[in-house]
Amino acid sequence: MLHSGYIPYPATGYSSGDASWQLTAATLVGLMSLPGLAVLYGGLVQKKWAVNTMLMAFSAFSIVLVVWALWAFNMGFGEAWIKTTLNGSPSGFLGKPSPALGAGQEAQANIPLLDGLMPPFNFSESALFYFQFVFAAITPLLWLGSVIGRMSFKAWIIIVPLWTTIVYTVDAFMLWGGGFWAGKGAVDYSGGYVIHLSAGTAGFVAAAVIGPRLKKDRDHGVPNNLLLCATGAGILWLGWNGFNGGDPYFAGPDAAAAVVNTNVCTAVALLTWLVMDMLLSKSKKPTLLGAINGMIVGLVTITPAAGYVNGGGAIALGVITSAIVWVAWYKLSKVWIFAKVDDALGVVYTHGIAGLTGGILVGVFADPNMTVYYGAKGTANASITGLLYGNHSFHQVFMQIGAGVTVIVWTAVATFVILKVVGLFVKLRLPDDVLETGDLAVHDEEVYPSQDLVSVDAGASIESGPAVGGVSPGEPAELPESVATTD
Repeated sequence: MLHSGYIPYPATGYSSGDASWQLTAATLVGLMSLPGLAVLYGGLVQKKWAVNTMLMAFSAFSIVLVVWALWAFNMGFGEAWIKTTLNGSPSGFLGKPSPALGAGQEAQANIPLLDGLMPPFNFSESALFYFQFVFAAITPLLWLGSVIGRMSFKAWIIIVPLWTTIVYTVDAFMLWGGGFWAGKGAVDYSGGYVIHLSAGTAGFVAAAVIGPRLKKDRDHGVPNNLLLCATGAGILWLGWNGFNGGDPYFAGPDAAAAVVNTNVCTAVALLTWLVMDMLLSKSKKPTLLGAINGMIVGLVTITPAAGYVNGGGAIALGVITSAIVWVAWYKLSKVWIFAKVDDALGVVYTHGIAGLTGGILVGVFADPNMTVYYGAKGTANASITGLLYGNHSFHQVFMQIGAGVTVIVWTAVATFVILKVVGLFVKLRLPDDVLETGDLAVHDEEVYPSQDLVSVDAGASIESGPAVGGVSPGEPAELPESVATTD
């Protein structure tokens, strides 16, 4: 029995407020994956791929957690594996692989290369571990949207742990773990580069390597449930409060500012997309999927900037990036390599281009009066200065571009190699006869079971399968341009 004076946490190095917010923020980010993305993607795809899409999301989430615990967390946020020195401080490109859970998981959280560069954490290593896990988990789920409707499930469960280990940990260490680009002064507040630019790049490369969906599926890619799309999108939007609000690591003023900026930017980006649809699209009509597109663009573009820009900067990012991605979605997608690669849900646009644009614009709109960490580096206000606030040397812009290019190149090359190597042992693409049927052929399940489905068990007796292409007679025969399937 505990005595009356027992305190359940250490007297120093721990704040119940910071710890509570960190775990709450992590849970919000986790909900963005499950059920958020699973439901959004499950509603966006043809009904014959809904089960496959959701199961790939659930399985990847589980795989990343195991990999994160056994070795990947410390590769992204631990001691540098091969130490270098940059500006007099230790640096590198990757952390040492080692288990993360053990006797030290209740100790005060620590990112070794950031010691002395930011205030000490006020929560345990377990809270840091879980918060960073949900970020790692959502990244492959995002680029899943590029390859749905033809990728082998067996290949997917092999590729996810390899990709997390080889690609994600390097991107995270370089920018968040105190590695090379962090040492150079590049910033990524909450994952515009580490998560979204990386996901957009990986998805595009994977779509190119695996090949397109069946032609009739590309021509008739009708979402099976817009209500699910709206539900998943809403979970993403509100979950993003944890995404950007948790990344200062403290329940302080910058966390609140980041949450407000996130929502303002998202609202502006959504409205910008709708206005452009009504004025410039072929149909001249506002659409739900167009609104979801604009919403995601706003969420993504503010992510690298959320705590560095003020409200005016958040509005500017929403307008600028939504307009850029809208043009890319309707125009760039019809030319050059973008026209040849079947990125099923347009991840390269809504995540790749939006993340890169937001990251570069940090160098323009970052307001030095936005306090990120009080007392960091011996000053009262640790932040960065953008072009519009006096950094006329373009230094921050150049650092942001350099970091973005590095993420693109590393992610593209490493993803290509991983896919090619795995493809030597397991076919990356499902056979065409399986693509004709979808979920029933792969999982013996379908999202809307037919009346003749007598069992959902493996090997169930199916007297009549789904309609060819997963489209029922009640679904529209043609999808207007402005309602193209989206991420």
